Amino acid sequence: MGAITIAAPLPATGLFADNTFRAPGGPQADEVVNPATEETIGRVAAADAGDVDTAISAARRAVDAGPWSRLSPRERSDALYRLAEVLASDYDRILAVVIAETGCPVTAARAHQVGIPLRHMEYWAEAARRPKLMSRDPVVTTRANGSGVLGSWVVRREPYGVVVAITPYNFPFLQTVMKMGPALAAGNAMVVKPSPLTPFSTFLLAEAAQRADLPPGAFNVVAGGAEVGDALVSDPRVDLVSFTGSAAVGSLIAGRAATRLTRVVLELGGKSALIVCEDADLAQAVRAGVQSATYHAGQGCALTTRHLVHRRVWGDYVERLTEELRRVPVGDPTDPRTGMGPLIRPMAVDRVDACVHEAARRGATVAVGGSRGEHPRGYFYQPTLLTGVANTDPVAREEIFGPVIVAMEFGTEDDAVELANDSPYGLAGHVLSADPARAFGLSRLHQPGCTVRRLQAVRLRA
Repeated sequence: MGAITIAAPLPATGLFADNTFRAPGGPQADEVVNPATEETIGRVAAADAGDVDTAISAARRAVDAGPWSRLSPRERSDALYRLAEVLASDYDRILAVVIAETGCPVTAARAHQVGIPLRHMEYWAEAARRPKLMSRDPVVTTRANGSGVLGSWVVRREPYGVVVAITPYNFPFLQTVMKMGPALAAGNAMVVKPSPLTPFSTFLLAEAAQRADLPPGAFNVVAGGAEVGDALVSDPRVDLVSFTGSAAVGSLIAGRAATRLTRVVLELGGKSALIVCEDADLAQAVRAGVQSATYHAGQGCALTTRHLVHRRVWGDYVERLTEELRRVPVGDPTDPRTGMGPLIRPMAVDRVDACVHEAARRGATVAVGGSRGEHPRGYFYQPTLLTGVANTDPVAREEIFGPVIVAMEFGTEDDAVELANDSPYGLAGHVLSADPARAFGLSRLHQPGCTVRRLQAVRLRA
């Protein structure tokens, strides 16, 4: 079965505010490149300060006085169901645009880049119908003279107001939908700034919002880089900022929002551990470890890139892991046979290669990979395994965001937990054991003061 081709006309771009596309005022246009072919997909003009003001003003009107704030939960639900139907009808086009922008292989993109977010949108369309008032049982308060006061209270759930969402390049459609669904279902209005590397997926959502006739100002999009994001985060009319991306940028956003006490929701980086106990099914453990570390070329914050392996099975595991990594088919993301596609840009390839070479210089062994491969075009890097690494080495502590596994051995369960917890990150983690009770027990262990508080207990089945 060869590569597939899906017709994918690109959506309109520019400033999207009040359900209308407008020409942005920024002088810069960002080039959007297909990372598998290095061909230019298109150009998207960046917003300027006036465009940011227009988008936030539209969102502000929608929640303060506009039709969006006056809709009942049922009416909001109906609007989101219309949006979900429009998106579902455009599935093939969305899939093709996402693959062209991100380089994610089609088999993975079908489910995680497009299929899951479409189900998320349906979920939030249904959730929007739920009652906004939750009553409590009456409470009797006794006075000093013995008489009583009968009282009760209610909890009322209200939207924050204007939500700014800044999304990453690796899952542009999914991340936008995951922020968009709950925000709109609760009655907030949104301004979204996608990554300038993968903006078309978000403009597909803007186009769908227009086709679904969402009320003006409910969903707005501005394009651009860090300066546009900074203008959005700094605006006093914004009530909440949701950001997914690097810890470094997240820290800057949190600091900027703190000066105005703006609420923030941050999903940042990871260096997740995969603990392989001596009783684990090694064939399944290796398969799971390879699939996670090479998924979307390692460009995922929760992927398991630190493999902590019991000493008794260390040699066997590393041998199997090496062979399995060699067999990963790297290449054209539109081909269903491809297991791993490219990294997003040349600078990503350079960063991964520099991390691997620095680790080798410090004494690590490159068991497999460690090179760009022999691809005539595209931003590819071979699946890589590093051994002989200490948990204090940079390659074991820093998020590489590429298909690089760092494998280390441990002797006791306490050693495994200490290694897993000794990390500046705490996003995710896994324990593989034939005994689910043991895996669950390990997942609950932690050392006081460690960043990683829990690991996910996993028992793999055939």
